[in-house]
Amino acid sequence: MSTDIAVDIAAKASHAAKAVANLTTEQKDFVLQSMANHIRSASEMILAANADEVATASANGTSAAMLDRLTLTTERINAMAQAIEQIISLPDPVGATRQIERRPNGINIEKRRIALGVICMIYEARPNVTADAGALCFKSGNAVILRCGREAIQTSLAIAKAMQQALREHELPDEVISIVPDPDRDLMLSLLQQDKYIDLVIPRGGEGLIRFVTEHSRIPVIQHFKGVCHLYVDQSADLQMALELLLNGKVQRPGVCNALEGLLVNKYIAADFLPMVAAALAKHDVIVHACKQSIGYFANAQAIADSDFGQEYLAPEIAIRVVEDLDAAMAHIDKFGSQHTEVICTADQANAERFIRQVDSAVVMHNASSRFSDGGELGLGAEIGISTSKLHAYGPMGLEALTTEKYVVTGNGQIRG
Repeated sequence: MSTDIAVDIAAKASHAAKAVANLTTEQKDFVLQSMANHIRSASEMILAANADEVATASANGTSAAMLDRLTLTTERINAMAQAIEQIISLPDPVGATRQIERRPNGINIEKRRIALGVICMIYEARPNVTADAGALCFKSGNAVILRCGREAIQTSLAIAKAMQQALREHELPDEVISIVPDPDRDLMLSLLQQDKYIDLVIPRGGEGLIRFVTEHSRIPVIQHFKGVCHLYVDQSADLQMALELLLNGKVQRPGVCNALEGLLVNKYIAADFLPMVAAALAKHDVIVHACKQSIGYFANAQAIADSDFGQEYLAPEIAIRVVEDLDAAMAHIDKFGSQHTEVICTADQANAERFIRQVDSAVVMHNASSRFSDGGELGLGAEIGISTSKLHAYGPMGLEALTTEKYVVTGNGQIRG
């Protein structure tokens, strides 16, 4: 039965994708504005569904980080609508053409950007993904299948219903934005086998979910297992700047994947910087896991073994290590990082360039907070996900990452000899 339902959902989405592919930019933007308006109008319905799910999740002992992602407010719903309006203002990648070459025989070769077709989003307690993914896929000419986790299914259904109302008003099929009504795992497994109809799977959630999807999918999967982001404070760093980067990266919103999980401090500034760090983190009740060289600067730090670095806390917790130099910091990141976001604070441009060049991470920051590793902050509009693998995208994914290119060859009757 799950297979039959999955085939039906995927086949209808594939058919609906053809309707989106034929829309002009102006038509898509008009529909997107209607989606934003309907989400605002449906605010009470969405909040009611969300309140029930938050209460259930809280009673079930859901972590604070997960509850934060699940919870919606009037402000967050308005932010969803604003994110859609930001997507309207972004250039449409579909149809963009770049010249490749004019061959000696006179044929002209171009590459033209096209939609991928059908995207399957699999996510947990993140109802905002429903709006972001629906809008981004629509603008980039794709249909999307949304499979939300049990914790947020009713909230996501309410959001999708509002967006589908906008589709119907413009004589487009509901299946342009499909939402799987049942979070049953067997149904998800069946969807992951529908490579005839689905072109790409993007999972968003915990490492366990992403590994499960990767292991069971016959469809290409965008991978982002976890976000273990570091700040390295170099010998020449402005220490006040470094402290501000640390606090913004760790305490502003600790439950997100671009929050800092590790602090690396050059040994030559440790005596000056770590007392500042200790005082600041204590004010925010941050739990510190400290190496042997740094633990003495903290009143209540927990000792951390070398093998225990690389944890994704998603909480007011951080691992701190004193390192010999830039090379030692990069070696630590190479071993314990997750290719998400890495930050260097330094006044030494040569060291900054080495860090940028050598650190294998989708986003590298120089004297800027890790919290800027976000589609909206990087000018992409709402992001559909973050890729920490290199095919076919790397880093926060916006509109262009939901398209590909095909060759367009124009001739004047040339034939190959």
